[in-house]
Amino acid sequence: MQRWIGLGVVRVNGTARKPSEQLRAGDRVEVVRPPPVETQARAEEGIAFEVVYADDALVVVNKPAGLVVHPARSHPGGTLVNGLLARGYFDLARETGAPLADPRDAEGHVRPGIVHRIDRGTSGLLVVARTAAAREGLKAQLMAHTVLREYDAIAIGDVRVLEHDTLYGRHPTDRLRFTTRLPEGKRAITRVEVVTRFGVATHVRCRLRTGRTHQIRVHLADTGTPILGDALYGPLPRHPLLAGLTRQLGHQALHARLLGFTHPTTGDALRFEAPLPVEFEAALVRLRALAGD
Repeated sequence: MQRWIGLGVVRVNGTARKPSEQLRAGDRVEVVRPPPVETQARAEEGIAFEVVYADDALVVVNKPAGLVVHPARSHPGGTLVNGLLARGYFDLARETGAPLADPRDAEGHVRPGIVHRIDRGTSGLLVVARTAAAREGLKAQLMAHTVLREYDAIAIGDVRVLEHDTLYGRHPTDRLRFTTRLPEGKRAITRVEVVTRFGVATHVRCRLRTGRTHQIRVHLADTGTPILGDALYGPLPRHPLLAGLTRQLGHQALHARLLGFTHPTTGDALRFEAPLPVEFEAALVRLRALAGD
């Protein structure tokens, strides 16, 4: 509704008004719903990603690190959405005349079917809706925090904080970052399990209870154990092995390993697991060797 008011299609007594305008008894409010916006993203061949599962309602992909999920001002093309369009995963919606874009999303025209995201430098699983009904069903599960999302990460240092339940929001001075160090904000919850301690680093498994932007990265960084290779939230480590692994990775050591949800059409319980990427496994091998020494 706020977006429609901004577009001028909500009128009070025949005149477009600002969202802050107060209504009075007897005012006549008219809403002319704008037509659905078709996607403006273009199909692009040659974008590499693995399709783990697909049916008429949805597709589950294993995204490689370095691939952006959807077009944006800084990345107008070369994204997962462009690749999905090229492979025909939205053709069914187009054939039935259903809008690919979420009409309530101001940027829906460039991210059809996207109900959740993982960062460019993060690898792993995400589900994309192929129909409007699937989109709404998946969004409802995400809002209810019933989607199972588990990530593997390599954190610098010895991870000791295993339960994160914090306030969360955008950093007050750096608009690219988020932080837990705020007097007020949204709630963010991450459960952390230690897989292996290496002394200089820790292999952890993180389960999301909420899905804030950069949530795992911020929770680990704000407690003094940033993710290896995360240039936004942690400096280049002084330890020579960790510094070398950071350069070899070229991105944060964070992988969306496990994804589980209820199929929005059939009601079946679905669960998918993606193995750790080669470069992530190689970093663990080096850390095991160091710990063995």
